[in-house]
Amino acid sequence: MIIWIASYPKSGNTWVRAFLTAYYFTEDGIFDPKKLREIQDYPNSRIIGKIIEKNNIYLYWNKSQEKFIQDKKIRFLKTHNALLSVGKYYFTTPKTTCGILYIVRDPRNVITSLKNHMDLKSYDETFELMKNKNMTLTNKENDYSRTQYVSSWEINYTSWCKMNPFKKLIIKYEDMLRDPEKTFRKIILFINLLSNQEKNIVEKKLRNAILTTNFENMKKSEIDGRFKENVSSPTSKNKINFFHLGPNNNWSKILNKELVNEMNLHYKDSLKDLNYEIN
Repeated sequence: MIIWIASYPKSGNTWVRAFLTAYYFTEDGIFDPKKLREIQDYPNSRIIGKIIEKNNIYLYWNKSQEKFIQDKKIRFLKTHNALLSVGKYYFTTPKTTCGILYIVRDPRNVITSLKNHMDLKSYDETFELMKNKNMTLTNKENDYSRTQYVSSWEINYTSWCKMNPFKKLIIKYEDMLRDPEKTFRKIILFINLLSNQEKNIVEKKLRNAILTTNFENMKKSEIDGRFKENVSSPTSKNKINFFHLGPNNNWSKILNKELVNEMNLHYKDSLKDLNYEIN
């Protein structure tokens, strides 16, 4: 059965995945970047089992996920895919999914990280991408086994967090920053409940996992070459810093007033729903 670690891109998914690997896949809770492979990005060619044609990934969703039922083990899978369907093909079903951990971040802070990560020219261009209902991500040409139907920020968020039959926990990126111990403790309790594990939290592992996956330590692991998930610019081919602004990412100090007003209007309902400041 699958526990999804889902989010729109640049919302804190990697941080949560790093924490989970430190807590569940080490003896002492000390983060090891090599352990990130324990939580795979879905979909990918290893899980799908073949290189597929463009626009056909949805044909393999159900078939590939059913592999995880057979050994009756809990598997974490990371995705930026929206929880949607293509015709009769659903991204996932209760048959293969045990639960959902969805990480959401204020879209006005997502935009700054996304612009940097995708090496886009302007915030206006990035905002258009965030509104694009047809946004997809894939890894490389001629291998579409990693295609993710991300859709818009709004659709991605509502598809996972609103009306669906799954057990879910919604975590705000801002809460991970504000009170990491309380937030990550909540995550462990949710995971343990889903996987029928001991409810007791190993306090030393919790502290170590929080400390070694904070922004400063994650950025250090990127600088010294241990973190391998940073990407290259599609134009300059230079490596882009994966860990960019972190806690210093503050939309009210970075975005111009006109763009803030546009985003406030566009995301009005979701901002209110998530108790994000609107001014």
